[in-house]
Amino acid sequence: MTIPQGPNFGPGNRQYFDDAPTVVFAKIPAEPDTARPAEPAPQYGQPLYGPPQDDPQQSGPPPVEPPPGDEPKPDAPAPKPASTTPATKPKQFKATMKRLLGLLKPHKIAVFVVVLSTIGSISLSVAVPKILGHVTDLIFAGFIGKSLPAGISRDEAAEAIRASGNSTFADLVQNSADVVPGVGLNFDAIGKVILIAIGVYVMASLLAWVEAFLLNIIVQKTIYKLRAEVEAKIHRLPLPYFDRTPRGEVLSRVTNDIDNVSSTLSQTLTSLLTSVLTVVGVLTMMFVISPMLSLIALIAVPVSVVLVARVAKRAQVLFKAQWEETGKINAQIEETYSGRDLVRVYGHQIEAEREFAVQNKKLLDASFGAQFLSSLIMPVMNFVGNITYVLLAVVGALKVASGNMSLGDVQAFIVYSRQFSSPLTQIASMSSSLQSGAASAERVFELLDEPEQTPDIANPVLPEQAGRHRTVGTVVFENVSFRYDKDVPLIENVNLTAESGQTVAIVGPTGAGKTTLVNLIMRFYEVDSGRITIDDVDIAHMRRADLRSHVGMVLQDTWLFGGTIRENIAYGRIGASEAEIQAAARAAFADRFIHTLPDGYDTVLDEEASNISSGEKQLITIARAFLSEPSLLILDEATSSVDTRTEQLVQHAMSALRAGRTSFIIAHRLSTIRNADLIVVMEAGQIVEQGTHDQLIAHGGAYFRLYNAQFEGAAV
Repeated sequence: MTIPQGPNFGPGNRQYFDDAPTVVFAKIPAEPDTARPAEPAPQYGQPLYGPPQDDPQQSGPPPVEPPPGDEPKPDAPAPKPASTTPATKPKQFKATMKRLLGLLKPHKIAVFVVVLSTIGSISLSVAVPKILGHVTDLIFAGFIGKSLPAGISRDEAAEAIRASGNSTFADLVQNSADVVPGVGLNFDAIGKVILIAIGVYVMASLLAWVEAFLLNIIVQKTIYKLRAEVEAKIHRLPLPYFDRTPRGEVLSRVTNDIDNVSSTLSQTLTSLLTSVLTVVGVLTMMFVISPMLSLIALIAVPVSVVLVARVAKRAQVLFKAQWEETGKINAQIEETYSGRDLVRVYGHQIEAEREFAVQNKKLLDASFGAQFLSSLIMPVMNFVGNITYVLLAVVGALKVASGNMSLGDVQAFIVYSRQFSSPLTQIASMSSSLQSGAASAERVFELLDEPEQTPDIANPVLPEQAGRHRTVGTVVFENVSFRYDKDVPLIENVNLTAESGQTVAIVGPTGAGKTTLVNLIMRFYEVDSGRITIDDVDIAHMRRADLRSHVGMVLQDTWLFGGTIRENIAYGRIGASEAEIQAAARAAFADRFIHTLPDGYDTVLDEEASNISSGEKQLITIARAFLSEPSLLILDEATSSVDTRTEQLVQHAMSALRAGRTSFIIAHRLSTIRNADLIVVMEAGQIVEQGTHDQLIAHGGAYFRLYNAQFEGAAV
């Protein structure tokens, strides 16, 4: 089964971070972040398993318990925060390009062959104008020789012409080695030279093909490896990175920026190498033909360098800004699209369009500035080249008239002057593309250089009862504290014991720390102090893969990928048989509705599984959990988004799934957890009460107030 990629398989989902075969069943709906005043509120469609959600402190007043039936909906639109993409900074162009070229090191032999092929191709191509110049000399000499009397030498003919008073023509005849008095065009000699030129062109083309063929292989393998490194890096990044980075920004670096790097390696760098070698070869031939004309042609170089340097200095900053704004608008589009239904339901279309227009204008301004500067290069370079071309034509004509150059050499030199100015123009124009590619490479390298999650210990241990077919024993929090910001505590001195097989419900107002507590169990975050143990084994001494492979998650916002129902259930355990898949579906009470579908288990779900109801989606995720046979369950009140028709089935399925398993439930509707073995009440990152439903109601504390708020004084 192919695991899908895309927006639903990104930083908003648990599997995006795991380097372990953790069973993932849905996206965790995040609670609004109240702890980090410097950070903005969640965006439309923000990844639901995203930013730190449960801080006990706020920049403003303390959190207020919601009125009955008015609990915050995790998927409701929220105010748009400022983007968290990196701020514009001076580009380390040399360091970035050095690192980018370093990616080619594993292919150094092929790169060496590419360079040799390029040198050979350019050398042969550069020789052709000189060869064709000789053809011009042969034709010119044939016409002159035919006009002279036969039977005399070239020197005698020149003296006779000079004696008649035409010294310029006499010098021309005397200095033309191919002139034979009385003989016209030598078609044999002309044909041989043309064949040589054709042969040289063929060899140059073959070498150019070898260069392009090898370069394509090198670049594709390099980009393949780079993408693999980025993908592997994403799975090693800690969750806080995705808390502060929108999914669209990450996707932009993985797709747009890497594609731009690929273009830079395959096109820009190749063209740059070809242009530089062409300049060197052409300049050599120009000095061989005429040092004076070469110096005139070189006048264009300092002018070009000054212009390019001034433009490139400003363009590199603007191109970096352009790609950053591209990442921001990708993030905004992805987030708005993810929540498009809610945007429509709550009437935020105009607001979403306004926010998009603002971001689109920023991208327009950044792109316009970068493209405007780069577009100035070609017209200016062409103007400088044309002025130089005029000077060469005039001086060359004078030298031919004086007999100091042949007509073929002037023709070849003018061709070389064009070949000389063209690579310079290309180098100038490619500087912008190179800056753009370096900007993208820098953004990719920034991702690769992000600090990774702490590695697993060298000699990990496992709880004695952590086998897949056994029940995880006691889960204990011992004086656990955690904070996202060192100055803002989030979880403080939490002590909690969940006995083997118990169902523990975690309740509390928004921002209390419920989701964070679950994240700590999964080691998505590492505790700052204290420890969490499973059967007296500190989970910090376990490999994340071993810990997460025994955990099942059934969450409020179901996650189903585009594929068949069978494939979605089978995602719970690789290699499950058809009988096991159907047994899991029956245990989750999903088998009945699946058989009512025309294609049964082969029914294809679209990207958002809109062809089945929300309750049926939930049953499929529960079936997936049954198939995985987890030892520890984490449930984020899976019934909160279930339709009434199937809620009872879901409740029965959840009860069956929890049987014999230690389970943690993040509860929003208190009616669903009355029968929990232990109810934990959290406020401001601390456990303020714990006990059974009856005990907490009798106590008349925080749980009593929450219960009354939801049921309008009906606490019994």
